[in-house]
Formats: sequence, C-alpha cells, structure tokens
Amino acid sequence: MSGPRNREFEPAGAGGTRTRLFVGEALAAGGVVGLSANQAHYLRHVLRLEKGARVALFNGADGEWTGVIEGFGKGWASVALEAQSRPQKVEPDLSLLFAPIKHGRIDYLVQKAAELGAARLLPVLTEFTQVARVNTERLAANAQEAAEQTGRLSVPEVAEPRRLMDALAGWDSSRRIMLCDESGHGRPVMEVLSDLPRGQPWAVLIGPEGGFSEAELDALRKLPFVTSVSLGPRLLRADTAAVAALACWQAALGDWPDETPGAG
Repeated sequence: MSGPRNREFEPAGAGGTRTRLFVGEALAAGGVVGLSANQAHYLRHVLRLEKGARVALFNGADGEWTGVIEGFGKGWASVALEAQSRPQKVEPDLSLLFAPIKHGRIDYLVQKAAELGAARLLPVLTEFTQVARVNTERLAANAQEAAEQTGRLSVPEVAEPRRLMDALAGWDSSRRIMLCDESGHGRPVMEVLSDLPRGQPWAVLIGPEGGFSEAELDALRKLPFVTSVSLGPRLLRADTAAVAALACWQAALGDWPDETPGAG
C-alpha cells in the first residue's frame, strides 16, 4: 500500500491545522492507540511532529477523537486519546459502480468519489473496458487519504472488480441505480432526482471511455431498479462524469442540504 501523504484538515472554527489519521482500533476516553509504521513515519519524519503534539483520529464507527502523541519508536507511534471532538454521524448510503480507467485518472476518480461521500466503490468490467487489472490496494489507500484530508468520518469500502452483469445478478432491488446514459436517452439528472425522497440507498453507475455497448444499455434499461439519466449536452470523460453524477446526487438526495463545512 502506498504511504500516507497529506492528511491535514482545518475544521470549521478551529484555530489551526490539525492532522487527521484513520485507524482500525476502537476509540474511547482514556484509550491509547498504536499507529502503523507508515503513520509513525509520516508524523515523525514528514510533519516533524514530536511527543506531545496533538492529532485527530477516526475509525468510521466512534466519531473523531483528539489525542496526544505519547511517543515514537522504530516503526511505531502511540497516541493517548483525550476527548471526542465529533460524534459519528449517519452518512448517505451511496455506492459508485465504475468501469476502470487508466492509472492516474482512476486515482483521481477514487479520490473525488471519497471527497463526495461515496460509501462503496465497485469497479465493474464492461464490454468496452480497456483496463483489465485493478490495484484495489492502491485505490483503498487513495480513498483513505482523501477521507483523512476532507474531514469525513468514514473511509469508502473498495471492492474487487467484477463483470458488470455478475455484479447486478444478485443486486438488492431496494438500492436504485442511477445509470449515467451517454446515449442521450436519459432524462436530465436533476429533473429525475428532484422529485425523489431522501434517505434511500442508491448507486451511481458510470461506463468506460468507449461507453456502454448497445446490448449492455438494453439490459440495464430493462432492470426495474435502474433509472437512466443524462448529465447534459457534452460528452464527459469517465472520471468527470463520476464527479458530476455524485455531485448532483449529493445536492438532491444526499447530505449537502444538511450542512456546509466549507471548501478545503
């Protein structure tokens, strides 16, 4: 897995920048958390933090906690928890299904999906998908870094790639899929979303650079839980389409109307 990079986040109303790290351990008052070797290296040798410096930790279940670095060792660091700074909140139940694209741009797609609140990332292989191998470990690292940077309290799950129709074969029909249809047959995205209730599980489906095949589009449109939408008059690249679709969904049905923490 790639090492940690920039994990600094300035919360609204904070007097200074605070370093945030995702950990796998439970967080509770009086607890002590051991950090990974990568995290210890990042704090000590990249940020040049010392014993006594404050950091923020979150694990996707117990909210965000402030803590103090107790010490460093060879390949380790420990943080003594002080207090919970933010309680865990229920986040939108939104998945992103996307056809893998080239290295670099897929990193961008995953980072932006994490920033935009996607809970699960599912690579799907379509007829025109040009990238057959997906480094899910790298994608998971990108998703974690984006979550640390943007202040969210969870990290998106990254699934192993599957054939599109295999992924949909056992699909839970209560989770509707918003199909981004580049063929022009979908209704305008905000027209579709504006009349729907919030709080329901959804997924966004983005095709590959060459688009879906006619057979795939025909099969998708016949599924009762799939709704075709148009993202406008311009032909978007796959990573751009993912960002646009997630932003539209969050604005209409997600948590954007609830609070606006500000741009980072």
